[in-house]
Amino acid sequence: MAGLLKWLVWAMGAACVAIGVFHFALGIDSVPGEGAAGATVDSRERFYGAVFLGYGLAWIWAARQSPVPSAAVRWLAGIFLLGGVGRLLSMAFHGPPQGFQSVLTALELALPPVYFWLSAADERAVAARTPQRRTGPAGAGRRECDGTP
Repeated sequence: MAGLLKWLVWAMGAACVAIGVFHFALGIDSVPGEGAAGATVDSRERFYGAVFLGYGLAWIWAARQSPVPSAAVRWLAGIFLLGGVGRLLSMAFHGPPQGFQSVLTALELALPPVYFWLSAADERAVAARTPQRRTGPAGAGRRECDGTP
């Protein structure tokens, strides 16, 4: 499970970096049907591309940690899930988007539960490999404070 988590975190990071670079570089030309949207939408698209690139770098940072930090994975997956919820709200208010956007929505709703489930796998694997320090019976080696030097 720990290997799967590390692989999925790396894959998510690499995909988000690639998507971020794509949107940053191409602006509105990176979005099907947005070619005539104009400078304002192009500016927004490039800004969001840079933010998504940074989001991908955060995933890669998490993948490079040992163990992969479960809290970071849960936060990043939660943000991804929130993006999927945003797409659902858009569908509710404006109807279905272009087909590829619907596929992305499905991924944004399906992947976060997998990350939540696996989030602590690497930490558990490291803990299982690390020998536990024996400290003896409870209270052994502890000095009582009775006021004497």
